[in-house]
Amino acid sequence: MAAKFQLREQHIVAFVATSDPDRSKKFYRDTLGLPLVSEQLPFALVFDANGIMLRVAIVKKFKPAGFTVLGWQVPKIKVAAKALAKAGVEFERYPGMDQDELGVWNSPGGARIAWFKDPDGNTLSISEHPEDLT
Repeated sequence: MAAKFQLREQHIVAFVATSDPDRSKKFYRDTLGLPLVSEQLPFALVFDANGIMLRVAIVKKFKPAGFTVLGWQVPKIKVAAKALAKAGVEFERYPGMDQDELGVWNSPGGARIAWFKDPDGNTLSISEHPEDLT
């Protein structure tokens, strides 16, 4: 009997795009601390995001999406936000959202979220979730 293939049993690959690979390499490697696995020029930079492959696709022209494209679930958002701010990350502020001094917003469902952009304008986030969501 043949084994049934299930995507749920496979590793996911994450993608973001850049039009400036040198600038993105510095941001993802040096600012965010992700290990650079390989430079597959002229196609992509490949990073290890805690066992998840992050491919930063190199494109000629790029217009960022108007929403979050990549996020990290963190155990303590204030600790993470302070560390990222110390590394040079600037958190986004959104009108009408009650964000604290670090830029963290408390969602109605209990998640705490802060957003920031990479050098190409991709919106990234960190979030802390209540126990029942993990």
